[in-house]
Amino acid sequence: MSQRSRKGRRIDGILVIDKPTGMTSNAVLQRIKRHLGAAKAGHTGSLDPLATGVLPLCFGEATKFSQWLLDADKAYRAEGKLGAITDTGDSDGQTVATHDLPEGLDEAMLQRALEPLRGEIDQVPPMYSALKHKGQPLYKLARAGHEVERKARRVTIKALSLVSFTGDRFEIDVLCTKGTYVRSLVESIGENLGCGAHITALRRTAAASFSLADAVPMSALEDMHTGGDLDTWLQPVDKSLEALPALCINPEHCVSILNGQPVRIPGQSNPGQVRLYSCDVASSGDAATESTGGTCTGKKYSGGERPDGVFLGLGEILLDGQVKPRRLVNTATSA
Repeated sequence: MSQRSRKGRRIDGILVIDKPTGMTSNAVLQRIKRHLGAAKAGHTGSLDPLATGVLPLCFGEATKFSQWLLDADKAYRAEGKLGAITDTGDSDGQTVATHDLPEGLDEAMLQRALEPLRGEIDQVPPMYSALKHKGQPLYKLARAGHEVERKARRVTIKALSLVSFTGDRFEIDVLCTKGTYVRSLVESIGENLGCGAHITALRRTAAASFSLADAVPMSALEDMHTGGDLDTWLQPVDKSLEALPALCINPEHCVSILNGQPVRIPGQSNPGQVRLYSCDVASSGDAATESTGGTCTGKKYSGGERPDGVFLGLGEILLDGQVKPRRLVNTATSA
């Protein structure tokens, strides 16, 4: 093994952490990576130090598909405080302005403030964010007292509901596309009411197909000393692609796919990306599946279904019906 070889043991899969408050996403990643002795790992989108909740960490072959989790929709529960604006948009920052609450503020007024924030909206990324300007993170520029122009970005708020409202505090549930800043959303609620607002608590409740039910508290990992314990918590590599349909192909086609060559599989008329698996009729349990030599030649599974076979990677059905490999896993170490 060369000196440039990656240190650590091979771990393939996705570990969903319930991130604690007060830690950056990268600090969580590095701590878990060291704890597991993993050779290769990456997280799938930063959470503010204030925030808690679902943080999927990708290991080994799963890092090849981390972009899918970065691009996926996210869900949050956020608590906001009205009447005060901070320089960071959350309670970790310094208060820069205070305002009286609107006279007669009630739930109906708050609901009206939410209405224009549903659907497609433009957001200007906050200065206290991890976005970079000329190679420098914006938050570092902000801490140094500098502010730079940021272009507005179009995001989609797919769902926005009021959970509770008492005095100057409110809770909301948010389902949004990638790149949405919930801090900015809460600030916009305050702007719509004319009194300002900032976040006091933020919890990510879902990322792609992962929810809090999948998440492991950091404390639960402190007692883990053997690799065997990983089986309890590690999600399969293909879990991040669960929204895509799956295509089961025969061994002959697998050879071509794994060599990077497109193949023509009968009956594939719907173009788009698919999860690729090698499996046979016996494991698919579908005697009606078109087959050659007892193997499946094109069984299609809907999103969320996982064939009983080896996961090969990401492929794409082209307009002419050919199936082309896009990103493959090392099948010698991943299933």
